[in-house]
Amino acid sequence: MKTILKVLGLLLVVLVLIGAGGYIWATSVSNRTLARTFEIHSVDFPIPYPLTAEEIAELGVSPEEAPRVAMERAIERGRHLVSARYACTECHGENLGGGVMVDAFPIGTLLGPNLTAGTGSRTRGYSPADWDRIVRHGVLPDGRPAAMPSEDFVAMSDQELSDAIAYVQSFPPVDNTVAPPSLGPLGKVLVATGALPLSADRIETHDAAHAPMPPSTGVTVEFGGHLAATCAGCHGESLTGGPIVGGDPSWPPAKNLTAHETGLASWGFEDFRAAMIQGRRPDGTELLVPMTMVLPYARNMTDVEMEALWTYLRSLPALPTGGGADGPRGH
Repeated sequence: MKTILKVLGLLLVVLVLIGAGGYIWATSVSNRTLARTFEIHSVDFPIPYPLTAEEIAELGVSPEEAPRVAMERAIERGRHLVSARYACTECHGENLGGGVMVDAFPIGTLLGPNLTAGTGSRTRGYSPADWDRIVRHGVLPDGRPAAMPSEDFVAMSDQELSDAIAYVQSFPPVDNTVAPPSLGPLGKVLVATGALPLSADRIETHDAAHAPMPPSTGVTVEFGGHLAATCAGCHGESLTGGPIVGGDPSWPPAKNLTAHETGLASWGFEDFRAAMIQGRRPDGTELLVPMTMVLPYARNMTDVEMEALWTYLRSLPALPTGGGADGPRGH
């Protein structure tokens, strides 16, 4: 009996040492991963975009009124982008003064920073280049990687980013100092092993030019493809679904959005629209998290946007779930 207890005690000591060694390794590797710096191109664009000569003539505004009208129009465009397509409030809170991205031990705590001009603002004094780095590249002004899911936003045009910034900056200041990210034991392991990839690593290139303007609005494959860029973070670059890289382990695999039999082959546009608006599939079953988080934003999409997105999905090759090459993303 004493021999058995000694063996069990030794095994327990070995397991504790292995666990401690693994934690020390994960802490060291994750710290190095988060301390890396990235070289990002420097871009510049106006905030807001000025009215064109054609817009000034069409609106009948004087040169003196043009800057004010340009800002009003930019804020309104930005309002739609944030409420229907880019979901900034999901992580940064309804007042953009800070929110919760992840708060789950043992993964850790990742809080959405305060984007307003109040005390604790993370973006006060940001230049257009700084906004570009964090939003479209997932990189902080000092070059370190951020928790920002920039793979969803890398395809934003300069004007769309400018409009979103104009809208964000129109919010009343909120005084709220948000704590920096804090990884728990599992979070450190996930970062160290690459199971929780950072956007800065998932984006293939950080020096390619961004489109100055978005595609023309219309029920076209081009415009629909531009809208679908925000779907790739969960559904993969080929939109064929499968396990969500870096997602909550409790989330189900993402749906295949192509017309393959394992995807949306039997769906029509009205089925798609009903799923996006009502959260129900054609068979009556309800959509699950994280797709349910998308519904409030999808309900703010215009009819043209919804039809364009469907038109793009129907143009994709019908590949099986998880098919296609979903490597790092570029522009």
